[in-house]
Amino acid sequence: MTAVEPIRNLRDIRRIEKILEKQNERNLLIFILGINCGLRISDILALNVDDVKDRNYIQIVEKKTGKYKKFPINDKLKPMFAKYTKGKQPDEPLFKTRFNNRLDRIAAYRMINDACEKAGLEENIGTHTLRKTFGYHYYQKYKDVVMLQKIFNHSNPQLTLRYIGIEQDAIDESYMNFIL
Repeated sequence: MTAVEPIRNLRDIRRIEKILEKQNERNLLIFILGINCGLRISDILALNVDDVKDRNYIQIVEKKTGKYKKFPINDKLKPMFAKYTKGKQPDEPLFKTRFNNRLDRIAAYRMINDACEKAGLEENIGTHTLRKTFGYHYYQKYKDVVMLQKIFNHSNPQLTLRYIGIEQDAIDESYMNFIL
């Protein structure tokens, strides 16, 4: 199995957003939430309306680690959540299928993969791409691997850099700039 990669180019992200916007509000919100919070898809899909409606923070217990996580809802997500949750019951799943079931990770994978394919991306894409995209761009903006390590609950900074593809980027760049 090949590891998935982050979406490194901001133009690609905007292109994917436009594709998803044409599909539906749910798909766009899953993508925007994933690249803005760094949650695993299992934690995104487990959210209920009450977890985000009229809230300033998202608070969860991560499914994989069992650890408590709390983070603020940013200014891009707040109005999207307000619009998307209007008229919905607090205890209903945030992301549902057209049959009113909770959306599963296979459907999320197909949606993300399809949008990335339509956008012309050639990287290995999967649901984890959203989390890695968050990490990649967070690192590019702040260069704070220790904070990112804490956000991801990783055991060491080297793991975090390898996880978001920074180590490979650095290796590639060093090769490109080394000419005898």
